[in-house]
Amino acid sequence: MLERKVKTPCIGVCSTGIGDAVCRGCKRFCHEVIDWNSYSEEQKVVIDRRLSDFLSQCVSNKLRITDRALLQWQLRVQQVDYTEHHDEYCWVYSLLKAGSSQIERSADYGFEVDRRYADTPLTELREIIDQEFYILSEAHYQRYMMTPDLFAGQD
Repeated sequence: MLERKVKTPCIGVCSTGIGDAVCRGCKRFCHEVIDWNSYSEEQKVVIDRRLSDFLSQCVSNKLRITDRALLQWQLRVQQVDYTEHHDEYCWVYSLLKAGSSQIERSADYGFEVDRRYADTPLTELREIIDQEFYILSEAHYQRYMMTPDLFAGQD
């Protein structure tokens, strides 16, 4: 039995209505957006896990968490909405979405930027991460949703 109820990942910027197979806002597949309310909690957990894993991968390639407790404290103090059961890389992305232009010293928030991106403003880095998250979701959709018979007949 599940302990938590998965909230919709919708952020109110849906691009599936204009023909995108993957939403540029929440990164769900078009059929997941349409069918979300009819899914069981187990189905929602699978989607939530895929999205958080993809986002965490994109963020962890650019940032490193140096103090998880400090990051969580800052999220609470700054009143930033974040999903507690997601990992700290998803948390820091929530922080960047809420106020990347306000962060002067990342160390004060419990993270550091990879030296490859040291000269990239956090607002730009947030956009890079979001674009990579979309590309990863789109590639997953193309690989596994557009070729459903890829493995048919193989034993």
